[in-house]
Amino acid sequence: MTEQPKEIIIKKEDAVFRMDANGRWHNRHGRFQHKKVIDYFHACIKKDRHGFYLSQQKDNCIEKVYFPYEETAFFVFDVIMDDEIILILNTKERLNLTPDELCINNDSLYILHGEDLIKFSDRSMMKIAACIEDKDGGYYFVHHEKRYAIKTAP
Repeated sequence: MTEQPKEIIIKKEDAVFRMDANGRWHNRHGRFQHKKVIDYFHACIKKDRHGFYLSQQKDNCIEKVYFPYEETAFFVFDVIMDDEIILILNTKERLNLTPDELCINNDSLYILHGEDLIKFSDRSMMKIAACIEDKDGGYYFVHHEKRYAIKTAP
């Protein structure tokens, strides 16, 4: 019989790292610089009823670290513009863009996917900006000659 791994939970107040409003990781020394570490942290993000956390297993121990973040911990980091528009998230997950899930707040673009608010990074926003028009006091997403109103973020 295999022994269940011991779970260690670190509360977000005790985390030694955080994520800023642009999806960048920081610790007490400043912004993370090493791409492999940054990519690893992003790929490990999970969410449960207590919030966003990173998790890793080592030997017979699972460490779950809830971390502070601003707005959201999910970001669109890249956009593939094709017949279908594919959003590449910071977690490496791929989502097909559903235009009626787009929303805007304080000049930032988001997509509301289920219960999750996902923010477009500056780079991904620049890629998709050609499909967004400002008309009659509102913002619209235009794709394949169809226009979708972009609502205000919740």
